[in-house]
Amino acid sequence: MTRLIALFLVAGTAFLAGCNTIAGAGEDISKGGQAIHNSAEEAK
Repeated sequence: MTRLIALFLVAGTAFLAGCNTIAGAGEDISKGGQAIHNSAEEAK
């Protein structure tokens, strides 16, 4: 039973860390897209 609880704790921690990483990557990609869009608008 203790091993099962430990496994769930480790898996939950890994899941939460993965979500934060993917959310951060999504924000970075979005900011990159905004920069490209702004550059294109200025070049018109």
